[in-house]
Amino acid sequence: MKKYEEIFKNYPHPADEEITRKTAEIIAKSRENNRPDVLKFLYSCIDLTSLNTDDSRESIWKFVETVNDFDDLRPDMDNVAAICVYPNFVQTVKEALTVNVGIASVVAGFPAAQTFIEVKIAEAALAVANGADEIDMVLNVGDFLDGNYDELSIEIEEIKNACRDAELKVILETGLLKTSENIRKAAILSMYSGADFLKTSTGKIYPGANPEAVYVICQTVREYYRQHNRKTGVKVSGGVRTVEDALKYYAIVKETLGEEWLTPELFRIGASSLSQNILKVL
Repeated sequence: MKKYEEIFKNYPHPADEEITRKTAEIIAKSRENNRPDVLKFLYSCIDLTSLNTDDSRESIWKFVETVNDFDDLRPDMDNVAAICVYPNFVQTVKEALTVNVGIASVVAGFPAAQTFIEVKIAEAALAVANGADEIDMVLNVGDFLDGNYDELSIEIEEIKNACRDAELKVILETGLLKTSENIRKAAILSMYSGADFLKTSTGKIYPGANPEAVYVICQTVREYYRQHNRKTGVKVSGGVRTVEDALKYYAIVKETLGEEWLTPELFRIGASSLSQNILKVL
């Protein structure tokens, strides 16, 4: 724990009042980005998600077919970045997918992260073996809040190793972490442990993304890049349904991290209904 407390000191922690003020300023200008080119870009950053209790092989196959059909229906636009499913449906997506779209899988006892570490590692390894390009794991928030930073870091590192060449997104569950200080520390610890992306929320149990949390994550990612010259992606998820929602987060990433983060390789939105809402506006 002492090692990480020393690391945390190397990262600035703005006051909550400043975070709220800066976020509000950025959001006030976000409507300026409401242009067709930006909306098309946002569509290309979506991790199109189906994480339902009643998911089945048949329903997931049909879900994938809508993605397959998109290239012919909208040749003027890039397709979504990835399809995100439970690990037992990765192989179904792999078999059904005929277009150049990534496959993401939630693992590690999603959404609560409450299972054996051996099970978490096995889930990640099996998902990758079945064709997942990206792994979304849930941070063990209980360990984090108890200050068990070494154990938590080891868990992330072992799941990262199980990912092989697949990218690892660590879900911070910002709605449970609540404070900007907790979000900042969880982001730092996750990046030091090998996270390729920081994801806000599962969207299942606790409140999803909010602008202030995303601002804190982006500021921390920027400082980590300054210190280590390694870019970490940002994924916003949980309650991002409308074009207005998406434009807020686009503006925060653009203003804090810059244009170089505005690519599907470094910016994602986890959503299901957002894709159709963007198409309706276009």
